[in-house]
Amino acid sequence: MYTVTVIEEFLARHWLTVPDPGPEGEVNAHRFRVELTLSGAELNEHDYLVDIDDAETVLADVGARYGDATLNDLPEFEGHNPSVERFARVVWERAVGTLDTDGIDEVAVKIWEDDDAWAAYEGSP
Repeated sequence: MYTVTVIEEFLARHWLTVPDPGPEGEVNAHRFRVELTLSGAELNEHDYLVDIDDAETVLADVGARYGDATLNDLPEFEGHNPSVERFARVVWERAVGTLDTDGIDEVAVKIWEDDDAWAAYEGSP
């Protein structure tokens, strides 16, 4: 299995909307580190799993969309708690909807909200 990973970092804000969220119930910022990992069994005619430039462009677009934003204010989080788990799913859907996933068997998004905590979402495109 071949694997390609690209990374983007940006600052974004959110607050949790669950009962008794503690300090996370107030607007707070994180320097998010987003890892997009693409896996597949075969390379294409250019001996690529995916063009890394294309994957980097997807994550640059993610950084442009969410960098300096308050996640709670964005339509993709409407009606949802903007947890790091939800954020990983939102980024996964954006990546799968943008990238050419021919030959890709699995797409994974891991989002670090600090040095010690991350959440991920993965699945077949």
